[in-house]
Amino acid sequence: MVMQSVVMAQLFGGGGTGGGSTASTLLSLIPFALIFVIFYFLVILPQQKRSKQQKALLEALKKGDKVVTSSGIWGTVTNLGKETVTLQIADSTKIRMQRDQIARLRGGDDEEKDKDKDS
Repeated sequence: MVMQSVVMAQLFGGGGTGGGSTASTLLSLIPFALIFVIFYFLVILPQQKRSKQQKALLEALKKGDKVVTSSGIWGTVTNLGKETVTLQIADSTKIRMQRDQIARLRGGDDEEKDKDKDS
């Protein structure tokens, strides 16, 4: 409805001056600019922050770190390559996977919660 009135004003109310139509066009772009700013702060900025944190986590990985992969596998880092990580997931079971698939480090709280569920 608002857009219809803006279009009608531009078509019929222009008169002889060209300066009013430029101001009207700029005013009609303000809502789009506000939507972009809101979108940036609610979506783009938090995603960039998470991406930086994940990159820092992957660069700081070292042998002995207890991790959780993006597929939910719990393991301990036994070997680090340039693009791969070897995880020990059981006493005699090791798997090699891409370094990018490490989702997070396991903390002491995770261990306690897991032991509580088992008993």
